[in-house]
Amino acid sequence: MKGHFISWVLIFIFVALGCSNNSPGLPTQKTRAEAIPPNAVKMTPAQDLFPPHLESNEWEDPIPLPGPFNTAGAEDSPFITPDGNRFFFFFTPDLNIPVNEQLFDGATGIWWSQKVAGQWTEPERIILNDEVSLEGCEFVQDDVIWFCSARVGNYREIDYYLATYKNGKWADWENAGPNMNSSELEIGEMHMSADGNTIYFGSSRPGGLGGMDIWKSVKTNGEWGDPVNLGAPVSSDKDEYMPFLSSDGNELWFDRPSVSYSGPAVLRSKKLNNGDWDTPEEIISEFAGEPTLDDQGNIYFIHHYYDSDGKMIEADIYFARKK
Repeated sequence: MKGHFISWVLIFIFVALGCSNNSPGLPTQKTRAEAIPPNAVKMTPAQDLFPPHLESNEWEDPIPLPGPFNTAGAEDSPFITPDGNRFFFFFTPDLNIPVNEQLFDGATGIWWSQKVAGQWTEPERIILNDEVSLEGCEFVQDDVIWFCSARVGNYREIDYYLATYKNGKWADWENAGPNMNSSELEIGEMHMSADGNTIYFGSSRPGGLGGMDIWKSVKTNGEWGDPVNLGAPVSSDKDEYMPFLSSDGNELWFDRPSVSYSGPAVLRSKKLNNGDWDTPEEIISEFAGEPTLDDQGNIYFIHHYYDSDGKMIEADIYFARKK
């Protein structure tokens, strides 16, 4: 999952070299079903050699997210709004195609679904540019979506943009500006506090404890301040990334390599009375990552399927219901 964000650099290189101010318009848009290769096979829990492992009795066993979400393509980077009524995710139809080809497949990007009368609507792709670009790592607060974008005109390789939901669509996208996208800040995939004044993100910037750490930046007078490493026990000499902050600010969720299982695990740290973070605990292990929770405490995360040779086959959104 960490490698997914790193691949954005490669995408941007292609955009910068292959496109210009006279770049072609958007490719023909496709449904997910149209874009998925005809020989693709949908994985199921029965075929899973490395099923996700729940290490807490606070939730029911994880299952593929019910509803019109998972396909034989790759669903990734989930985000659910606190009320549990809007769901966003990144989709690409084939994990095996080069990232530069994803730019033109007409389907790779951010998709979303809304809950209507208790049922999820068929996901739709959110178009956030009128020229060739690629978007992902979305975060939504009220009617504003923040997203990463690889496109011409960025301040850095991958910039954060935002768009507003109005009149039934996401529109008026704009770059988040030089402060948010400064090379010094180095914000990767992030989560913002409910008041909009603190950003938590994973970064390998200098001054960390090793690998990627969890950092935060606080907004003062409209400007994001110098990042501060959360330090131990959240940050460590291992990789910590993909943070999620509960809407009450009392739980910090993130990825870290599992102690006992393969690949990344989903961890939780609780805020102590003195404002420090408690020792994180593994909640879901075995190729589990990118947690997002609604205010009911239900966990949504990504699970990647691997074969016995260590090759990634597919990615699905999984769900663990709070008891």
